Amino acid sequence: MSSPTPAPGTAAAPHVVEDCLGFVQLLSDGTVRRSTDYSMLRPTGRVPSDSDLPVQWKDVVYDDTHGLRLRMYRPTNAGVGKKKKLPVLVYFHGGGFCLLSFEMTSFHAGALRLATELPALVLSADYRLAPEHRLPAALDDAESVFSWLRAQATSSSAAAAGADPWLAESADFARVFVSGDSAGGNISHHVAVGHGSEGGLALAPLRLAGCVMLWPYFGGEEPTPSEAACPADQVMGPALFDQMWRLALPSGANKDHPFANPFAPGSVPLSDLGAAFPPVLVVDPDQDPLHDRVVDYVARLKAAGKAVELVVFAGQGHGFFVTEPCGEASDELIRVIRRFVHGA
Repeated sequence: MSSPTPAPGTAAAPHVVEDCLGFVQLLSDGTVRRSTDYSMLRPTGRVPSDSDLPVQWKDVVYDDTHGLRLRMYRPTNAGVGKKKKLPVLVYFHGGGFCLLSFEMTSFHAGALRLATELPALVLSADYRLAPEHRLPAALDDAESVFSWLRAQATSSSAAAAGADPWLAESADFARVFVSGDSAGGNISHHVAVGHGSEGGLALAPLRLAGCVMLWPYFGGEEPTPSEAACPADQVMGPALFDQMWRLALPSGANKDHPFANPFAPGSVPLSDLGAAFPPVLVVDPDQDPLHDRVVDYVARLKAAGKAVELVVFAGQGHGFFVTEPCGEASDELIRVIRRFVHGA
């Protein structure tokens, strides 16, 4: 049905030009309608509650200017304190740069497990979302997280007022890891590249000990075989990914922008990254439409002489740790991450 013709002298009412899963609607006048009720996106299977696991958590503001928060998780049964410091895992959630929050049940459950079973101090961070805040907003916010953490490390070492007591008591700032799933994996790549580039992201006295990328959300204009083979009706597939890139990338940019494609013109060449670029763990579900992009990314890291480990999860799809945080595959994922974190 066509839209009614506006009366002479009146402007046409704004109409929806992009509707992303009903959560985000971009209107023709540039305004955005957004729902943050993600209650329908509950994971399958058992989900741990706060009382199930020996973890305490709290929300902390890391960026006053934008009102951005992270959720800090600390295990209570790992002998933490002055005698035993824990690695710090900074985690960025997925959602195509457009959706979701650390408060969502799936991300909360996953963070509870990571804090308990690694064990580690887990900082699960929110960031500004597109299309209200297009890239590089999320990447800038990730740098803000690390700037805040660097200030915490400095304050803790000086026992300054304002230092977070959990970090001061329990954090091993020489073992900090950047991590995330999907869009969070993309963010992790950019943090690692920024730190490994000459004159890039300075973190001292922090030490970036590793990067954990879960099915990183990369793109490109030329479809890969795994993208082309994806059924058209698969929700977590190229149609949704392409829409999210349209909403997230700078206006007028395509998927061969460096924010999406790590090998596009303008990207930092992997061969230019120095010793500060950390060892990388990449987790790849082989049923993910992004499978070929992930495999190519790892191959290029290896060719550039970087320390990288690829772990493929057969039969799993994009986001399995989010959809089923307590499934068998997620159990194995925790073991893989634990081995990487405590072996780094």
